[in-house]
Amino acid sequence: MTRHWQPALLDVRQPGGWALVHCQQQFLGDANGVLFPRDWLKQQALAILVEQGLGHFAGDAVYLLELEQPQDLPGCAWQSLRQVMLQGEADIFRLLGYATQIGTWARQHRFCGSCGDAMVAVAGERAMQCPRCALRHYPRLSPSMIALVTRGDEILLARSPRFVPGVYSTLAGFVEPGESVEQCVVREIREEVGIEVGNLQYLGSQGWPFPHSLMLGFHAEYAGGEIVMQVDEIEDAQWFSVHRLPPLPAPRSIARYLIDLYVARRLGLAEPVLPG
Repeated sequence: MTRHWQPALLDVRQPGGWALVHCQQQFLGDANGVLFPRDWLKQQALAILVEQGLGHFAGDAVYLLELEQPQDLPGCAWQSLRQVMLQGEADIFRLLGYATQIGTWARQHRFCGSCGDAMVAVAGERAMQCPRCALRHYPRLSPSMIALVTRGDEILLARSPRFVPGVYSTLAGFVEPGESVEQCVVREIREEVGIEVGNLQYLGSQGWPFPHSLMLGFHAEYAGGEIVMQVDEIEDAQWFSVHRLPPLPAPRSIARYLIDLYVARRLGLAEPVLPG
């Protein structure tokens, strides 16, 4: 059963509610999950950098405690956001993905990048502002493209040295200043595997909290060239038949959605739904 998650700006001066403990894309959890009674947590000896009110989960207020460094509590253990994505509930992953983005932003904007003064929270907004020079920062999003390249019954998949062993995925990269997302698709594919593409089709997007990307998904058709892998970025790249695919990314990822969607269309199967 889906437990509805709704972001909201909550006043951290109010008592009660539930809290998440976050540090470096990991969350503290116990046998009951990652949500703890907030008032109890704040009685523990935790080195809290910042606190943010996140919103409501299943009708209850949820706050975030961003720690200076990971700390242990009896009966608790740290788990990564990727573990939650692979093993946890979809609604919990959406909550924790949002919490990761807000926690990372709050950690990185405690001081002004222009004059160095301490930043203060802006009343009524999810923003930090410098009282000295008035520089204001909102939660950051970095647009990036992710694209599936196809050639008839073949799809181009690649491996980064950072991937789980054996897993192949689609190509991705960040949009550069002055560049459209479509231009980014063409450039990144050319840089990473040396081929040209055309007939771009936008298929959907997904917030990707590792830590603050917005992934814009495309299908691109092969237009020419031979695979030439980018040194240090691509470990292997191959054309794979839709009938014989290698191990693929996690089902909830937009990369997997792009692959599954093309395979379904090619083989006349039911089309998947992009996870929200």
